Amino acid sequence: MINWRKPIIFFLLYLSGSKIPRNLSEIKKIDRASLKEKMEFQKEKLNKILLHAYNNVPYYHKILDEVGVIKNNEVNLDNFNKIPILTKDIIRRENNNLYSKDYKKKKYYENTSGGSTGEPIKFIQDKNYNDWNIANKIFYKNFAYQRIGNKELRLWGSERDIIFGKEKISIRIRNFLYNRTEFNSFNMSLKNMRNFVVKWNKFKPTWVEAYVQPMHEFALFVEKNNLKIYSPNGILTSAGTLYPEMKKKIEKIFNCPVYNRYGSREVGDIACSDNTNLGLKLSFWNNFLQILDNKIYITNLNNYIMPFIKYEIGDIGVKNENWNYLEKIEGRETTVFKNKDGKIIPAEFFIHFIGVVYNKGFISKFQVIQENYNNFEIKVVVINKIDFEKERKNIENSIINVMEKKCKIKWTFVDNIPNLDNGKYLYTISKL
Repeated sequence: MINWRKPIIFFLLYLSGSKIPRNLSEIKKIDRASLKEKMEFQKEKLNKILLHAYNNVPYYHKILDEVGVIKNNEVNLDNFNKIPILTKDIIRRENNNLYSKDYKKKKYYENTSGGSTGEPIKFIQDKNYNDWNIANKIFYKNFAYQRIGNKELRLWGSERDIIFGKEKISIRIRNFLYNRTEFNSFNMSLKNMRNFVVKWNKFKPTWVEAYVQPMHEFALFVEKNNLKIYSPNGILTSAGTLYPEMKKKIEKIFNCPVYNRYGSREVGDIACSDNTNLGLKLSFWNNFLQILDNKIYITNLNNYIMPFIKYEIGDIGVKNENWNYLEKIEGRETTVFKNKDGKIIPAEFFIHFIGVVYNKGFISKFQVIQENYNNFEIKVVVINKIDFEKERKNIENSIINVMEKKCKIKWTFVDNIPNLDNGKYLYTISKL
């Protein structure tokens, strides 16, 4: 069957002035280059973002001068490791001092971290960053045999389904154009999962994109109920750690290879597994990654409007001997919640609603604990209690809508929620 969607999508991107196709071509070209050329390419992008930050970002003008990274308008990467770590507390404290001086002249948009370490932050990004990030996503999707316009299925989270009951018309048009259908992972009841199977088999997806935990739980449901399920060419998981036993189970049930993508809202996609068995392939054109004392630090190479330099992302990782591969990643620890009817609610639901949708900057850190089917405790570090109280009921109603109408929510206000000894952060805990 002729794929008419891809040329239309790329033509529309061209009309909009998007550089996604151009960036994608550049990514493919540099990916085929020699190791020396790859390293020089990244070094050039790193020098460029550092020089821009020095000349245009108040916070970095002071910092990069003090540590000797910029002298006489030239970059000295020998002093790069002297740059102070960029933490979430610094981002909150410095605020506009981390913005490029010309940010008001650019078409920027605000974004919020998903709170993957329990500490949501606000930041800004622009079209240049977004065009590189989307091109990077398309490149990674190719690992799972996705081609633009082929049938794609997403087991993803949709807050609009929960809040408004349906998606916007614009999203439905987009899904038609991209030949995409979506299942809401925030609403995985036993009945809905049976409907997922029916719709999945009817749609016959070429490839699938999914949150890790919901994909694993869906595989267990298919296996437990001895259901037949159509096998796509590949499955790409994200928003969680794909442990070996989870990967093995999903591959067995769906009879296809499974890949895992690692990234964040702050800096975009960082790495993705491929067919080499070397680990997760780094997007060295998108981010410069360092591992110091097992902790991951990211310098994004494309967000000039608000540079993230040596950003402490909150995850633990092991670098591969191969220059552009990450051997493994250990991110946040999360657990799936369930109600007494067997409905599954992934940790991403709480991350998204408490950390993003209803958090207007007043929640610094939080942890959700399921004591039993009807009782929840939410530990929370609140920056502004007045603003928190304005959204408190909305947060509670969202949880009640997906859990149990009878469920009770207890808020516990604390000064801090510590990480585990190994550095991981328990974002959700189920005691069932």
